[in-house]
Order: sequence, then C-alpha cells, then structure tokens
Amino acid sequence: MKAALILAGLLAIFWALTLWKAARHEARARASHPPLGGFVTVGRARLHLLQAGAGPDIVLIHGASGNMRDFTHDLMGRLTDRYRVTVLDRPGLGHSDRLDRDGASIFEQADCLIDALGQIGVTQALVLGHSYGGAVALAMATRHPKHVAGLILLAAASNPWTTPLSRYYRVLSHPVGQWLAAPLLTAWVPDRVVTDAIAQIFAPQPIPPGYAQHIGAGLSLQRRALRENALQRASLLPEIVQMLPDYASLDLPVEILHGDQDTTVGLAIHSEPLARQIRGATLCVMTGVGHAPHHADPTRVVAAIERASDRARLRQGASGHNVKACNIPCRAAGHISARAIGRVIGHEDT
Repeated sequence: MKAALILAGLLAIFWALTLWKAARHEARARASHPPLGGFVTVGRARLHLLQAGAGPDIVLIHGASGNMRDFTHDLMGRLTDRYRVTVLDRPGLGHSDRLDRDGASIFEQADCLIDALGQIGVTQALVLGHSYGGAVALAMATRHPKHVAGLILLAAASNPWTTPLSRYYRVLSHPVGQWLAAPLLTAWVPDRVVTDAIAQIFAPQPIPPGYAQHIGAGLSLQRRALRENALQRASLLPEIVQMLPDYASLDLPVEILHGDQDTTVGLAIHSEPLARQIRGATLCVMTGVGHAPHHADPTRVVAAIERASDRARLRQGASGHNVKACNIPCRAAGHISARAIGRVIGHEDT
C-alpha cells in the first residue's frame, strides 16, 4: 500500500511537471514566433490572417502541422507586387483557435475560411493549397464555387489511398492520446525533432536557408495544434472520398503541380488522377522535386499562378477580381520587406 502511494505521488509530480513544461514550451514558442497578422472571429474561434499587396486576390493555404510562415518565408513576397495576398493559420494551428473539440473537417475549414475572408473583403480569389491545404482548397471550390476564381494545387491530397493511418496519428487522435500523449509531446519533445521531420518533407531538396528558424517548430508542438492536427489527419481519407464525386462539376482554372520524388503525397495516387477528374486541369510534373514545390522551384509556381490568373480573367473579366483596398495598419512579416507589406487584419494577440 505504501509503495502504491509513493508511486501515485511520483506520477502526480511527474504529471504536474509535464503540464508546467508544456505550458512553458508553448509560451516560449508564441513569444519567439508571435502572430504576423491579426485576427477575425468566426463563430467562437479567432482565425489568424495576414494580408499584403494590391491587385487580384489570392489566398495561400498551408498543409498539415504547418502555419502561414511556410508562405511568408518566400512565396508571399514574390506575389505582393501584383496580387493582394492573404495567408492564414488553418483552424487549430499556428495562432488560430480550434473550431471545436472533434477536429475541423476540410468542409468545416472551407466554410470557416470563406466566412473569414468575406469579413476582410475577399469575396472572390485564386486559392493556392499545399498538401492537406490542397484538400481544403478543393473543398472551398466545390462548396463555394462563386468565391473561388481558380485553384493552384501543390502536392495536394485529393484522392483515396490504401496505406493505413500511422501509429502516431492513431494514438494522438484517440481520446486517451488526446488527453495523455499531447502534453507529453509538448513538454518533452525538443523542437529539433520537428526540424528533422521538415528535412524529410523537403527531401531530396535541402531545407531552404533560414526556413527552420522562420517556421516556428514550437508552434507545431502546442498541445492544441498536436490534437487538432491529428484529428484532421485521421478524418481526411473519408472526407476526400466524400468530396470525390464533386470534382466533375468544377468549372474553373486549375493548375496542379507535383514533384515526382514526393514520398509524402504520391503523384500517381493524387495529382495524376485529379488532372483527369477536373475538366481542363493542367498538371505540371516537377522532375526531381519532393513535397515542397513552392520552395524547390518558386518561379515555376508563380508561373502557374499567373496562368490561372490569366485564365480566370479571360473567363470573368478583370472586374471579377476583388481589388478593394483594406485600410488597416501594417506590420512587417518575416522575410517580406516593409515595403511589400500592405495590410494587416484585426489586432495582435496579447
């Protein structure tokens, strides 16, 4: 009995230490990589967005475990001289709140983003999605076609696959894992583990200089981010199966880019069939490129955006794009120059 009480006491101390370390890790991550933009509220959730530039609207949606900094490191700065660019942290990731406790589906995220974008005057835009973000972009186009002028899909998850969910996601998406595993990971896993995972995603390309420092690995290790990301990933396959029949009805410019060395989202499983499922879609296979086309060859990605923009203008006329100014004070974001930063939405986190 005494031994059991001692063990219980030690476990209680360890758990208290774990919660303390998790909270400290999260605070340090938010302090070292604070919000770049501002916030809008959708329902009870605050969504973190950043807007810069002037011209036709384009929205950039990041992938699993990520945040908007994936785009502010490089791609956003390449577009702000001719587009009004909006980047965001998807629900539950980065600095954005979770929509609910059961994990936001790609459909719930699509509805949330359309609502948030409407609040800042973006009523019709090109939408670029990377990886999981590509599935969200497709959900936006299938559910809200009037608000999406064209799609640029980078290594997008878009078709069913047969490999089982990894043990990591099975554990972390389980109710016990949500309660137990997330705090343990936040408290005890160092940021360098995330950096190592990033290296695997970029392979065979190296991590771009400065990217690991810019992205904010600690933001991905927040408890709410770990929980939300696992739930989103665990439910993605059935959601894509549900969305699949809607591809045939899409009637908009679609540019698909995918590396032939991508081992995260397979070209043959996803983008090759997608190019046949969407009428008029263009597929660009990037030789020797892994899972990050926008970092491996940003010039080619910008060219695809230009093609989608040109095709959208031909279909709708230049007046179809929203170029209304947004008179909100600006704040520099990451590697983007102060000159390039146009506008920021809402207020900073406190």
